[in-house]
Amino acid sequence: MWSGPASADPPGGVQLDAGRAAVTGAIAPLTDFSRWVRGDLLEIVLLVLGAILLTRLAGWLRDKIVARIDAHATEDDELVRSEAAKHRHVVAQVVTWSALAIIYVVTAVLVVQRLGVPLAGLVAPAALLSAALGFGLQRFVQDIGAGFFITGERQYGFGDVVTIAASGVTQPVTGTVEDVTLRVTRLRSVSGEVITTPNGQIIQVTNLSRDWARAVIDVPVPSAVDVSHVTEILRRVGEEAYSDDRLRKMMLDPPTVMGVEKLDVDTFSVRMVARTLPGIQFEVGRELRARVAQAFRYEGINVSAELETGRATGGAS
Repeated sequence: MWSGPASADPPGGVQLDAGRAAVTGAIAPLTDFSRWVRGDLLEIVLLVLGAILLTRLAGWLRDKIVARIDAHATEDDELVRSEAAKHRHVVAQVVTWSALAIIYVVTAVLVVQRLGVPLAGLVAPAALLSAALGFGLQRFVQDIGAGFFITGERQYGFGDVVTIAASGVTQPVTGTVEDVTLRVTRLRSVSGEVITTPNGQIIQVTNLSRDWARAVIDVPVPSAVDVSHVTEILRRVGEEAYSDDRLRKMMLDPPTVMGVEKLDVDTFSVRMVARTLPGIQFEVGRELRARVAQAFRYEGINVSAELETGRATGGAS
């Protein structure tokens, strides 16, 4: 039975399909964003959290290693750190610094990949940027290179007393090494000042606490006093100081009277030296100066003792 031509879709059905298409088109970006959040964004968050955790882990390991070095020195009742302990302390700092730099660079590259930036397209801009940074950061690269040589050659370590001459600075600085990285060396001066020097600007280093040191006392004496009498007094002061248990731990051998060092119109200077543990020459020198002044006062000789310890380093013998 023929029912006639098919009827067209009602207007309401057309509007319903159009509404569905509009809703689907509006939801599609949200679906893509949701998929990106569950995928790439989650990976980015995990990468950043992983970098933070690795940073904390590297700092914790460094602190544990440094604390173990300090504890070993305390257990052994060492007056000064050994050269190996100083070097291990510096190596721990440098390795930690290098590890953190690698962690940050790798994390940044992985995050850029997850953001959809093609790394192949960044080769040319990166080359231009590297050339520009190479000219602009020459000093930074120089500092890093000098830091590697300072660490590898064991020029100085944590706790060493050093005098550093830097380019562009008229007066050298002296202090105790508190921190050494690949880029800078940080000193603490006698007055408590913190001095930071880029490694690339260091042109000369005088290590005052390497292997052994020497306390030097030049005693100016009136020319009317007998030289042999002054020599005997200083020799006696040296023997008494070396017999002191506290000072004997700091000295490697008894103080020696070297003899007349300088002649002036109305005075002459007699030098006494004492070989000490590294970095202890200042304390030993102050103690010897006080003992010399007291002995000369007891003998009725008016004299002022001048201590010079800055010239006192040498290799082990």
